[in-house]
Amino acid sequence: MPLLITPFAERELIRQPHQPNEPLQAFDAADEYLLKHIHEQGLPSGCRVLLLNDGFGALACSLAGHAQVTSSTDSYLGQAALHKNLQDNGLPLASVKFVPASETPHGPFDLVLIRVPKTLALLEEQLIRLHGQLADGAQVIAGAMIKHLPRAAGDLLERYVGPVQASLAVKKARLLVATPAYKPQPTSPYPTRYRLDKPAIELLNHANLFCREGLDIGTRAFLPHLPQALGERRVADLGCGNGVLGIVYALSNPQAHMTLVDESYMAVQSARENWRAALGERPADIRAGDGLAEQAADSLDLVLCNPPFHQQQVVGDFLAWRMFQQARAALVAGGELWIVGNRHLGYHAKLKRLFRGVEQVAATPKFVVLKAGK
Repeated sequence: MPLLITPFAERELIRQPHQPNEPLQAFDAADEYLLKHIHEQGLPSGCRVLLLNDGFGALACSLAGHAQVTSSTDSYLGQAALHKNLQDNGLPLASVKFVPASETPHGPFDLVLIRVPKTLALLEEQLIRLHGQLADGAQVIAGAMIKHLPRAAGDLLERYVGPVQASLAVKKARLLVATPAYKPQPTSPYPTRYRLDKPAIELLNHANLFCREGLDIGTRAFLPHLPQALGERRVADLGCGNGVLGIVYALSNPQAHMTLVDESYMAVQSARENWRAALGERPADIRAGDGLAEQAADSLDLVLCNPPFHQQQVVGDFLAWRMFQQARAALVAGGELWIVGNRHLGYHAKLKRLFRGVEQVAATPKFVVLKAGK
């Protein structure tokens, strides 16, 4: 198991979801740089530290016991990794307070450490929420691998926190140290909204949502081909995002029993608000989770999915393959998984390894809609 060695502690850390022979570490040089930097400048006893986007808990597990630590991320899997890594290193769960990114962490905080996220809108929203949460003399330090550190990240720190000093590069990582200055209360541009024509609904999107400004082209290709008139089916929108697939399906199938699940807390927050706006008090199970890992076997008749092809900065089909496996386990015999995917990803061949039959329902030059029967 990879070992993170810092001046604060030595911690064995894993990623979530766990893969046998995991090729990637749960930490990188930017984590090491952040921890080395704050150790060199001194971490006072009882220091109140806020961690933002601490991917798999590397910062939190290192600082647990050395400070009052609050960690906030938008990832259910990130939270699961944090808890697993705390337990595996003999640390109490209570040593780190967790706040999902759909909520605002409440300070005051003496130190804020930020792993710069892939979605800069999430960083912007997090910096806006820091307003009024910093103690006198607080410091805000962002870290990232240089290849994942756009200039706009420093611009956002300067706009919402104060003057920024960039560090020298160490092991291809860099820190941005922001000194808080007086700023008027900012107004958040999030959530954003866009409208669909068919059905005529408005969809709200919190900061970390994929395609916040309009319907993504994969979902656009999928919507006209959603099954209809299936009666009282038990249906899941897996990786629901803002809930569009589940909501549109539910509007056309008023007797369906719906489950919407995503590993992003902001996605689930968006889906709940959109469901309420479109369907009022109609019951639905809308939750954050590790896909359908917690869904009972043989409990669904239909799964709808527009699978992701990345986790944070890592691109690949591991998450999609895992979602397909989860869907198969949750479906009854004769149940179906319907997906949309880029043609080049070859999902047709992958699904044939899991399902009895796979059919192409529709296609565009870029996307295919597939139906897989259990």
